[in-house]
Amino acid sequence: QEQENRLKRQLTQNISHELKTPVSSIMGYMESILNNPGLDEDRKSFFIERSFQQAQRLTALLQDISMLNKIDESKDIFETSTTDIAEIVKDVLQDVHLQLEEREITVENKLSGRLPIQGNRSLLYSIFRNLTDNAMAYAGTGITIRIECYREDSENYYFSFSDTGVGVNEEHLPRLFERFYRVDKGRSRKAGGTGLGLAIVKNAVIFHGGSISAKNIPLSGLNFIFSLKKTRI
Repeated sequence: QEQENRLKRQLTQNISHELKTPVSSIMGYMESILNNPGLDEDRKSFFIERSFQQAQRLTALLQDISMLNKIDESKDIFETSTTDIAEIVKDVLQDVHLQLEEREITVENKLSGRLPIQGNRSLLYSIFRNLTDNAMAYAGTGITIRIECYREDSENYYFSFSDTGVGVNEEHLPRLFERFYRVDKGRSRKAGGTGLGLAIVKNAVIFHGGSISAKNIPLSGLNFIFSLKKTRI
């Protein structure tokens, strides 16, 4: 109970800290506009644009917090149906193809045929979308992402999601899935991340009866290994 209370306090402090930054920025930009009626239009547009960007970041953060709360406390609200993981991954890659091109990232999608699963499509999408966003934000440019189902049995699919990027120091690997844990705090915020993406991935994997871990690839890169049950109990 004491450990649980400590974690809750820590989470509340982290959420408060993460919310303060965009809110303070928005207030600062708006205050500059209100206190300077003669501000030239270019400067005013710059402040408004920056405020909008911070509002978007705030929205993303609140959405991620809401998603985690729903998975934690209201698992029954997520309806399940038979869907196809291969189709979901195609949708993810289609949705981010412009960002992939900008970063000169090549994707080797090795998922062939159908991979039917009884699960929640939104949560399954969030697994592959957040892993892709994580690679785009932190692995570097000119890398290769490889997605494959390397094994399946009567109950589970086993996936590998890897990149040829910079990887992370071994000390960070056990904590990558913690909420708001950042390997490089300054760089993470500049990349626009909420610090909750991999926590959502882990919780969505657990929701589907699986487990996930991360390991460095020799020489370079990061590999996420996870399983998903074909039928959620």
